[in-house]
Amino acid sequence: MDARVSLFVCLGLLAAQSIPAETIPELLTLMKNLERPRGRTLSSRVNPRHIHHLEQKLLNASFCGHNLTLQTNAIQSLIFKLGCSFPGLSLSSATLPSVPQAWAPHGMQFPAELTKDACVASQPVGLRLICIYFFTAQLFQDDSNSSLLNNYVLGAQLDHRAVNNLQNPVNISFWHNRSLEGYTVTCVFWKEGAGQHSWGAWSPEGCYTEQPSPSQVLCRCNHLTYFAVLMLSGDPVPAELRVPLEYISLVGCSISVVAALLTILLYAHSRKQSDSVTRIHMNLHGSVLFLNVTFLLSSQMALPTVPRSVCTVLAATLHYALLSCLTWMAVEGFNLYLLLGRVYNVYIHRYLLKLCALGWGFPALLVLLLLVIKSSVYGPHVISFSKSQENGTSFQNVSMCWVRSPMVHRVLVMGYGGLTSLFNLVVLAWALRILCRLRAQKKALSSWACRDTVMVLGLTVLLGTTWALAFFSFGVFLLPQLFLFTIFNSLYGFFLFLWFCSQRRHSDAQAKAEMEAVSFSQTTH
Repeated sequence: MDARVSLFVCLGLLAAQSIPAETIPELLTLMKNLERPRGRTLSSRVNPRHIHHLEQKLLNASFCGHNLTLQTNAIQSLIFKLGCSFPGLSLSSATLPSVPQAWAPHGMQFPAELTKDACVASQPVGLRLICIYFFTAQLFQDDSNSSLLNNYVLGAQLDHRAVNNLQNPVNISFWHNRSLEGYTVTCVFWKEGAGQHSWGAWSPEGCYTEQPSPSQVLCRCNHLTYFAVLMLSGDPVPAELRVPLEYISLVGCSISVVAALLTILLYAHSRKQSDSVTRIHMNLHGSVLFLNVTFLLSSQMALPTVPRSVCTVLAATLHYALLSCLTWMAVEGFNLYLLLGRVYNVYIHRYLLKLCALGWGFPALLVLLLLVIKSSVYGPHVISFSKSQENGTSFQNVSMCWVRSPMVHRVLVMGYGGLTSLFNLVVLAWALRILCRLRAQKKALSSWACRDTVMVLGLTVLLGTTWALAFFSFGVFLLPQLFLFTIFNSLYGFFLFLWFCSQRRHSDAQAKAEMEAVSFSQTTH
C-alpha cells in the first residue's frame, strides 16, 4: 500500500485500554473454547456458530480507547474503532503487544477504501474492524485436509457488513523459515458452506499470490474473510505457458473427438468385416472419445457460478473416463500378447464380454467406491502458474473439475497409469523382439524398413506408451514434458484414427490381392 495515501497505525504506540472487567473473561473464554478439540471428526470438532458468536461478541464489545487486543495460546483478537475518515491501517506482528516469539511473523494492511461503501450508504456513528488470527489450522480443515503455511489463518471483518470487490486490495503477509521447494503456494480464503463434510472449503477466488522474497508470501485479496496460504505438492508451471498449453489441449482434444467419431462411424458402416480384435479397437476409441469430451467440459464446469455438485459429478466422470481409457490400453497389450505369443488354440469363452466387463466395469467400481466412501475427493482442483516479477513471484490459478485428494491422485491416477504404461512397454519391447526375429528369419531387405517403421509407430500409439511421459514432470524435464505430453496425448485419438486407416488400407489391399489371385487361377484353368 502506498505510504502517501495510507496512515500506518501501530498498536504498540497506543495507550492502555479500558474495558469493562466482565467482558474480558467472557471473550477469553470463547477464544479458549475454540482452541479445545471437540472430537475426531470434522463435524464434531468445529462448530461455525462458535466462531460467529465470537465475532459478534467482538463487534459488540464496549471499551474505551480506539483499540483492544485479546490473546490466548493459539488465537489473537483485535478490535478497532473506525470512522468515515479512515486513512488506512497497517498491522504487523512485530508491533503487536505480547506476541510470542515462537509465532512466525505476519501482517495485514487495509486500504482507505475499506469504509467507503459503508459511509456512502449511511453515516454510521462508528464502525468496528475486527481481526481474528488463528495460529492453528484445526478449525479450518477442509474435506481434503489441506496443508497450510505455518498453519496460520488470518481473518478480518468490518462491522456487520460484507466487504467485496475492493479496488485496492487487502494485503496479507505470511513470513516463514521453511523451504518451499516442491510446493506451490496459493493464497486462499475460507468459503463457508462450500464443503460437503466440513463447514467450508478453501478457494482462491479474488486473491492474488506473490512471493516478494523466499521467506514471504504476500496475498492481495479484494474482500474480507479468513485467509491462509495453501501448500500444494508439485512445481508451478510458468504463466507464459498457460495459453499455449490450453490452446494445444483444446485443438488436440477437439481433433481427437472428431477422429474418434469418424473411426466409430467407419466401423459401424463396415461391421461385416469386424472381428474381436477390431471390436477391442473400437472400445478403445470409445473410451478416448469419452475422455476427450469430459476433459473439454471439466474446466468450464469449475466456474464459481456452477453448482459444486455438478463439478463433483463431472470430476468423477473424468476420472472414470481416464481409468477406462488406461484399462483398454492394457487390454490392447494383453490381446497383442495372445495374438503373438499363443498363435494356436487361442480361445476364451465370451472373451469380448469379459474384456468389456474389465475395461468398463472395473473403473466404474473404483469410482463408485470413492463416491460412496468420500465424495469430497472430487471437485474443483486448482492449478497454479507462476510469473516472475521485479518484486518477486506471482501466481495465477486455474480450476478444473478433477481429483482433489493427493492420495487418490497418487494411487488411482499416477499408480494406475504407471502400472498400465509399464505393462504395455514390456509388451511392446517383447513384440518388437519377435518382429526382429521374424524379419531375420525371412532375411528381409531394406524394402521392409518403411513398413516395419509404421508397424512400430502403430504399436506404440495403440498401447498408449506416450502416457508414460507423465512421470518426467520434474526438474529440467518439466517444460519439454509438458509440451510433449500435451501434444501426443491430446492428439491420441487422431493417431489411433491414422492407425485404423492404415490397418484398413492394408486389409483392403490384402483382400484385393487375394481376389486377383483367385481370379487369375480361375482364368488359367
